[in-house]
Amino acid sequence: MIKYTRFFITLLFAVIAFAAHSQSTATSSSPYSRYGIGDIDQQASIQSLGMGGIGVATNRIGVSNTANSVNPFNNINIINPASYGAITFTTIDIGVYSNFLTLNQTGSTSQKNSNFRLDHIAFAIPVSKRSAFSFGLLPYSERGYNYTKSVKGTGITSPADTNITNYTYSGDGGLSKAYLGYGFGIGKHLLLGGNVSYIFGTLKDISTTEIPNLVGTINSKIEQSNSIGGLNYDYGVQYSFDFSETKHLVLGYSASAGSKLNTQSSFIVSQYYNDGSGNQNVAADSLINRQDPKSKIKLPQINRFGISFQSDGKFLVGADYSMGKWSDLSIAGVNQGLQNNKTFNIGGQYTPNIATLRNYLASVDYRLGAIYDETYMTVNNTQIKRYAVTAGLGLPLRPNNGSFYKINISAEVGKRGSLVNGLVRENYVNIHLGFTLNDRWFQKYKFD
Repeated sequence: MIKYTRFFITLLFAVIAFAAHSQSTATSSSPYSRYGIGDIDQQASIQSLGMGGIGVATNRIGVSNTANSVNPFNNINIINPASYGAITFTTIDIGVYSNFLTLNQTGSTSQKNSNFRLDHIAFAIPVSKRSAFSFGLLPYSERGYNYTKSVKGTGITSPADTNITNYTYSGDGGLSKAYLGYGFGIGKHLLLGGNVSYIFGTLKDISTTEIPNLVGTINSKIEQSNSIGGLNYDYGVQYSFDFSETKHLVLGYSASAGSKLNTQSSFIVSQYYNDGSGNQNVAADSLINRQDPKSKIKLPQINRFGISFQSDGKFLVGADYSMGKWSDLSIAGVNQGLQNNKTFNIGGQYTPNIATLRNYLASVDYRLGAIYDETYMTVNNTQIKRYAVTAGLGLPLRPNNGSFYKINISAEVGKRGSLVNGLVRENYVNIHLGFTLNDRWFQKYKFD
């Protein structure tokens, strides 16, 4: 009874987190989040993020599939739903995320921002020895930017025109992804799986034109908002080659299908007076207030390939390659002018002695990785690239009556963008903190 009470308390927490996340604004502070549908989240577990984001060819990271495994710890790997077929315990994974960002531009002072939010909540429940369901909520994309371009003059050709006109561009919002997936095994070596997801949220963009030094001037504001919702599908496969009971080579493939989401757009153009205090509180008129008919957002096909080699309970190394056809992204029939992206991930995990009872540090999982990303953005004729290194820890807690717990921490240090051609370079640090529980909540016990 205690275990089922725990389950319903956790489920209640998940519902509360779902509601809070679906109503939250973006936690991004990047000028590059204005393109497309915002910054696309990596959608990887904290364990994977510590290893450079690899996950296409991993399932039960660092554990043995044999009956005498010393630490049968399960992880929820959303990158490839085929991995659910290796889950043997009821698993709960909850994480939080913080971001520290420094923006640099030639000729300008640097700007620092920080953000914090719920990262994900995910559940997995085994159905049989070689199959499991998984469901949860995680971010899909984020939009959050605010910058100003100042131009001398007001558009009137006159030597006496020494005023400054400010053009301000800002945006916020984001998309969330609620998913339900199933993975299963066929034979000893093959795993197959898929997710059906509902992607939803709101993206908003605002631009203003102001002449701050002229009191009484009529300024303008343009606000465009897109309310988005629709189904998306993921699928994957993993195949393992067993060199022994503890050493395995795994090949993996997963994909997100190109699909269409519904979107409802609104467009508002308004005017307001400058009262000399920098506020927009003196409304003049709303020139346009239009809600467009429902239309579609066409998402691209994303393909991922991976390989990993694992010595159970000791180490794992792997690499992923993914490519997204973002040149297909269109909103309401308008192509967004993006390009196809390529991402390379490499990383691994090492556990000195998974079975030790005396040396805690030897039982910790140590993770390292690296990321190279040719993003889908080309700005001012310059392709925007991202470079990052990652590190992480898996901190096991003392087992309790057949339950296993682990605290996972990962850090990603990287940069995106460039200082050439008037661009912005981002230096960032992402910190992820999560808690994973393994338990046998739905197992029937037999007594002699």
